[in-house]
Amino acid sequence: MGSAGLAALGVVFGDIGTSPLYTLKTVLAMTGNASVHTVLGVLSLIIWTLIIVTSVKYVSFAMRISNDGEGGILALMSLLGVKRQHRPAIIAVGLIGAALIYGDGAITPAISVLSALEGLNIATPVLGPYVLIATIVILLGLFFIQPQGTARIGRAFGPIMLIWFIGMGLLGLGGILRHPSVLIALSPTYALNFLLHGGWASFFVLGAVFLCVTGAEALYADMGHFGAGPIRLAWYAVVFPSLILNYAGQAALVASGAPFGQNIFYLLCPQPMLLPFIVLATVATIIASQSIITGAFSMTRQAIQLGWMPRMRITQTSKEGYGQIYVGAVNWILMLATIGLVLGFRKSDNLASAYGIAVSATMLMTTFLLFIAMREIWQWSLVASGAVSTVFLIVDGSFVAANSVKILDGGYVPLLLAAAVYFVMYIWHQGSTAIAACVAAVSIPMADFLAELEQRKVVRVPGTAIFLTRARQNAPPIVVWYVRAAHSLHEQVIALSVVTESVPYVSVAERVSVEEIGPKFWRATAHYGFMQRPNIPRLALAIQAKDPRIDLGDLVYYVGTETVVRRGGGKGLPRWQEALFAALERNAAHVTDFFQLPPDRVVEIGRQIGI
Repeated sequence: MGSAGLAALGVVFGDIGTSPLYTLKTVLAMTGNASVHTVLGVLSLIIWTLIIVTSVKYVSFAMRISNDGEGGILALMSLLGVKRQHRPAIIAVGLIGAALIYGDGAITPAISVLSALEGLNIATPVLGPYVLIATIVILLGLFFIQPQGTARIGRAFGPIMLIWFIGMGLLGLGGILRHPSVLIALSPTYALNFLLHGGWASFFVLGAVFLCVTGAEALYADMGHFGAGPIRLAWYAVVFPSLILNYAGQAALVASGAPFGQNIFYLLCPQPMLLPFIVLATVATIIASQSIITGAFSMTRQAIQLGWMPRMRITQTSKEGYGQIYVGAVNWILMLATIGLVLGFRKSDNLASAYGIAVSATMLMTTFLLFIAMREIWQWSLVASGAVSTVFLIVDGSFVAANSVKILDGGYVPLLLAAAVYFVMYIWHQGSTAIAACVAAVSIPMADFLAELEQRKVVRVPGTAIFLTRARQNAPPIVVWYVRAAHSLHEQVIALSVVTESVPYVSVAERVSVEEIGPKFWRATAHYGFMQRPNIPRLALAIQAKDPRIDLGDLVYYVGTETVVRRGGGKGLPRWQEALFAALERNAAHVTDFFQLPPDRVVEIGRQIGI
């Protein structure tokens, strides 16, 4: 299968690969019976949900659309809503979808680890009372090791998940041999009959059926790490067959008379292998949880770079892979939310009620963006793109509608988490836009500033100064303020603007442009992708390479620190928005850390800005 495909097994498919632990038992619990008609209908629904949502929508369609190789709803939003032209509606859809993923990120570790350890109730019932405590201990350990990085552990993820999928498929095959006739559920007629003749109850069951594809979004989001080819190969060669075999095996077990009130997944396992399989399942769910946490870190970095989240301290935990990062604020918030969910819901069956609404809504948002991509990128006709999108829209819309009935039973939890994330994004972007507008309003033309330097005979002192500024046209306000306060200026000055492009990566060759706009006064513009973290000291060497006259021997960095205050005259942002943005600004990571500046060479210039 290749190393890339094996690695993809460990990172991409953890969530969807552990869904058989809880999906079928949750669906059958909602139906309330285990007649052959019901079992075949449910199995057919699960199989065709996997085919339509995962194989067709994501593997065949979504993964053919990338933003310079990157996938996921934020990358797609950036491609369609920013890169091509600024379109607020598309940006809003993408951000809502991204915010919903954070809600899912808190539930996945909770339900996955809890459902794996619940197998102890079957293996050794005496350990049943300790399932909750063991779940919390494992989750705490998982979150506490995040600052150390997962590079070494990551190498083992692929082989372990390969063993998991093979074992899961073999268990399913053993179940099928007991009742081979369940394979007729491969026909979609059984799913349609179940939906058409089961009344409203069969429709509501869709909310539980959806649990089988909760990790499908990860296939698209992780495309940039492994490439579409290895992910497709791993899906069709290993994951998809294993899932179908296991679900069919569980259904065969129930159809042959096994009780569906227990964890059906573990009933497939021979008694001597039960404890080893519980251990393997627990490890698999930890891997699935790790994938979700790492994905949340990556998405946070994208949102920060695109200007939709406050700066946070991002730590690169490994030189081996750019995706190996740690974001402390996100880690601890997710930990508190996850532990709170475990303590609040206590059983995986209860958590299933809260699971699915966020992911199904994200998939619905992705469908809207895919329709636009079909029209604008693939140049499909309105009829063709509309026909394909309508199929996805009906499926996704049905799942959202079915999951919406679970809102009062716990579905409100991921929605509240998503609303909080989106609210932070909105406030941060509003405040950042207001600051940029205020700075632009008081800026002066560069020619006037240079003339002022000449007229006032401003002393040029030895050394080189790099002023970080948002201004890319007129004179940088931070430089103007410094000159008027210090009555001097360094012999060499570089006004540096850092721009995040709506592409994942910008090559080193295109990193920086430099032009001399006055005597020993340069304007430099650095370009980074939204998956890259700026390193200004390293960038300074690239600037010098563009113009060897620049001397970096006595270099000082100047950064502006803004104190947000209320704008007078009743203008500016509403008072509540200004107050919230000011709080976010105070608690954001320091510019020095974000741009990786050496603290002993940084001078901060504080100023008040009324928004």
